[in-house]
Amino acid sequence: ALAAAPSATQFLTDRCAALKLASPPVIKAMRMRDERPASAQVRGWLKLAADTKLAYRRVTLACGTHGLSEAENWYVPGRLTPEMNRTLDSSDTPFGTVVKPLNFRRRILKAEPLNGAVTVLRVTAVLETNDGRPFSLVIENYTRALVGGGR
Repeated sequence: ALAAAPSATQFLTDRCAALKLASPPVIKAMRMRDERPASAQVRGWLKLAADTKLAYRRVTLACGTHGLSEAENWYVPGRLTPEMNRTLDSSDTPFGTVVKPLNFRRRILKAEPLNGAVTVLRVTAVLETNDGRPFSLVIENYTRALVGGGR
């Protein structure tokens, strides 16, 4: 279902509604104020020169009181609109919602099932514009709450 969804945010919204975790099923991005430099591998996936500016955003995506995913996101501010960058810097709006006007596609690089007490799936994906230009690399850690085990 995650691979078929147009975005992780849409997938989480649909799961929140199906599991009746909150009404209305609204996904919020609770930001963690930390920084993590991008590795050479992240820059490679985004097809960036070493000096291209990257931004980093780490969030817990929640529906109501239920944490559904923790996500790390490196993105290229120069490939987004100024309004998108302002919203990402100043709000609890999920990345997928903010960049939805780009009509992006999500290319999953890795999906790893995990046997953790909290995290059950880790997905690494690149978000690309329709012409194939990557603008974001995400690492998402999905929680047991998505399958009804964390309620």
